[in-house]
Amino acid sequence: MQDAIVKRVFVFGAIAIIGIIIIQVYWGLNTYQQKESEFHQTVHIALNRVAKNIAQSQNSQLPINNLVKKVSSNYYVVNTNSIINANELEFYLQKEFYDLNLHIDFEYAIHDCDTNEMLYGNFCKFEDDQIDNLQLGNLPKYDEFIYYFGVKFPSRSAYVMASMTSALLLLGVLLTTIIFFVYALYVILSQKRLSEMQKDFINNMTHEFKTPISTIKISSDVFLKEDKIRQDERLNKYALIIKEQNERLNSQVEKVLQIAKLEQESFKLHKEPLNLHNVVNNIIASMEVKLSKKQGQIITALEAQNPQVNADKFHLSNIIQNLIDNAIKYCNSEPDIHISTQEVDGKLSVTVKDNGIGIKKEYQNKVFEKFFRVPTGNVHNVKGFGLGLFYIKNICDAHGWKIQLDSEHNKGTQISIDI
Repeated sequence: MQDAIVKRVFVFGAIAIIGIIIIQVYWGLNTYQQKESEFHQTVHIALNRVAKNIAQSQNSQLPINNLVKKVSSNYYVVNTNSIINANELEFYLQKEFYDLNLHIDFEYAIHDCDTNEMLYGNFCKFEDDQIDNLQLGNLPKYDEFIYYFGVKFPSRSAYVMASMTSALLLLGVLLTTIIFFVYALYVILSQKRLSEMQKDFINNMTHEFKTPISTIKISSDVFLKEDKIRQDERLNKYALIIKEQNERLNSQVEKVLQIAKLEQESFKLHKEPLNLHNVVNNIIASMEVKLSKKQGQIITALEAQNPQVNADKFHLSNIIQNLIDNAIKYCNSEPDIHISTQEVDGKLSVTVKDNGIGIKKEYQNKVFEKFFRVPTGNVHNVKGFGLGLFYIKNICDAHGWKIQLDSEHNKGTQISIDI
């Protein structure tokens, strides 16, 4: 993944997280304030009803204004303008709170006009659960009223928070999502760093291989030119093996270097007008020795009327060569390879079909991935790095060509490229 893409993902992700947190905090505060307002309104209605009930029982008149006064966030005083009976008050408080679905613990006290003190009444609980760290009994006087009672809700904050269950649940989901997103960014950055280390190692390794490969090539050529070596069948055989394996190693190193350029987008296609049939025939001629070792054959049906293409000759040749090479390597019998060209819907199509071991369906979507090789258990008769089809797919993409694979296990593979 490119640095610019990673930076954009990181920046947009950070902006999104910050924006979501701000919105969530704003929404949470608004929800809390709304729940507090609903609580205050419900308490106000309940205490008004209690005051009216007490006035009716005492046959007294309630004051027109300032009937219920909110002294603090959880403490209210109610002006009754008459003497208050403690048992009657507790009954009316419990009844009105229950009717209004205000299931919250409370305590109350009544103002004693003779002593000018608040006489503590009781702490009433709606549930039997034990609540710790509650400060009870602190119901201060209110000097503006004479006959009044005070009601305090020690667990008001917890009650309001409990009414925000859905909001808190969404907040928990949001926090989980943010944590997961941050972890995903961390994994992406870690994988990117490891990927860059891997690429640097492969690039350095392949470049270091170039010098000894060139030296071995020169040495093997010198050996093969010596009369004594050529006359000695055993030494000549070993010299040929050295040259052949060195060429194979050089081919693999070149392939790795080309793929590294592809991934770094540092390579450029050098397109030129080419005759596809000529390219195919030249590759077939160069593969005859390798094909004859396995007693195989290549049958061509180059039927395209206009085989002219605009492509990079080096990479196009590598594509055809890799397809033929795969058809030879991945075959348990005598290779029977069919190469055809045709024009379909204004496009030039080249197809390579073989009678090889084929590819199982579950692996067909993965064969174009880097370093992927179809599992063969503990048997590794065919050597390779799993780079051939990955290289072919990337070169086709770079040219804007479409590649199609059709394979059946133990019956062969057909690969078509629409140019």
